Amino acid sequence: MTTIDPRIAGFYTEYDEASRLHSTATGRLEFERTQELLRRYLPPAPARVLDVGGGPGTHAGWLTEEGYEVLLLDPVPKHVEQARERAPRCVAQLGDARDLEVEAGTFDAVLLLGPLYHLAERGDRLAALREARRVAVPGGVVAAAGISRYSLMQDYTVSAGLSPELLAGEVSQVVRTGSYDGSRGFTVVHFHTAAELTQEASEAGLGAVRVHGIEGPGWAYVVAAGRCAGQEEAGALVTDAIATARLADEHGVFHDASAHMLVVGSA
Repeated sequence: MTTIDPRIAGFYTEYDEASRLHSTATGRLEFERTQELLRRYLPPAPARVLDVGGGPGTHAGWLTEEGYEVLLLDPVPKHVEQARERAPRCVAQLGDARDLEVEAGTFDAVLLLGPLYHLAERGDRLAALREARRVAVPGGVVAAAGISRYSLMQDYTVSAGLSPELLAGEVSQVVRTGSYDGSRGFTVVHFHTAAELTQEASEAGLGAVRVHGIEGPGWAYVVAAGRCAGQEEAGALVTDAIATARLADEHGVFHDASAHMLVVGSA
């Protein structure tokens, strides 16, 4: 049985997730860096990839075009329908990251690029990671994304929206606990630190765990440029932001300064 918090289901029923990574410079930065990192770890095509919480098929699209065999699972019916249209070479079905109706040891790589940050309870996040490890082949790749605990503070700052009330309220709450109730502009979410994301992956039984900052420390400047000067001007910064993200990753610093992080381990 696929279950999802009705607040999350309602948000994604109304929100246009299908355009998020293509309509802004920061979306492009996230998409291109996620691709780059995944290509570093994925086995060559044609390998079997399970895209858990794959949304409207954003990553399933390019993966199938490159020859991967992809099964996409998502708890939002709208997303499953969109994935079937946007990534017709993949198989898209309803599914719950915490209870995968998939046989053990059947996928060469398992992606969780959306589920972890919408699972507010730690036990649910560990269940999702353990399920991913279970359905991967021995030694297979498991890659999961998290949203940085400090991204909300950065986002409000560059948008000149960090009022004393917000700083003392929801922003401080997120920085202290990682928990957000979705009361303003988003939905129920857990914000990770890099150390917490790494620890959860290890506790779930993944080996050789590594964490990466996806957008790198320059993402907030791209956001600010988009809001102040427009998306065309912000887009001109993406190449440099990617270079900065690579440099930061090479030296193992500023993971928490990214908007999103990617943890990768072996089953």
